[in-house]
Amino acid sequence: MYYYCKGFFIMRSNSKILTLVEGALMIALATILANIPFFTLPYGGGITLEMIPLVLMSFRHGTKWGAFTAFVHSVLQMLLGFSNVMYCPTLFTQFACIMLDYILAFTVLGLANAVANLFGSHRQVGVAVGSLVVCLLRFVCSYISGAWLWGAYMPETFNNVWWYSFVYNGSYMIPNTIIVVVVVSLLYKFAPKFFACQLKAAGSKA
Repeated sequence: MYYYCKGFFIMRSNSKILTLVEGALMIALATILANIPFFTLPYGGGITLEMIPLVLMSFRHGTKWGAFTAFVHSVLQMLLGFSNVMYCPTLFTQFACIMLDYILAFTVLGLANAVANLFGSHRQVGVAVGSLVVCLLRFVCSYISGAWLWGAYMPETFNNVWWYSFVYNGSYMIPNTIIVVVVVSLLYKFAPKFFACQLKAAGSKA
């Protein structure tokens, strides 16, 4: 069977290879962008463009590929930042750190297309809302982790770990969310064909 993408007919077996290659490129790009922050905080977190390639992968190739790509990126980031995990005193808190700060925090970004699909033909709105929702889900992961696992680093000016986590994580996640929503929405508005690369059988409805 042949599939149609970007004006070309390609074999189904090759389509998976091409998607894997694109996913690898998106992971590489996200990793590079993660290391070029506009702003960083002392205990982790910063304003970067890291999430954009992962969200775009979901919109271009669907939720399955988007979540898989984001998951692989999460594992890579965990390995690169594993020294942070070791600050947790027990195996349970280390596992919680791995899940909340890495695995779940990034994998949820791959769900952007699933949210967008809820809006049917209103794709422009779906893309914006999908980007917003997955960024908020990542914030929730960081928010819980910040209060539960990293509350010991709370400054004396705060007297509530949940409020501290909200302020700390919100200080970089709110700008990151705005950046992702704006960039992805503008890209969809001015280059919609970039989002039309979910491979479909030739002759099927686009």
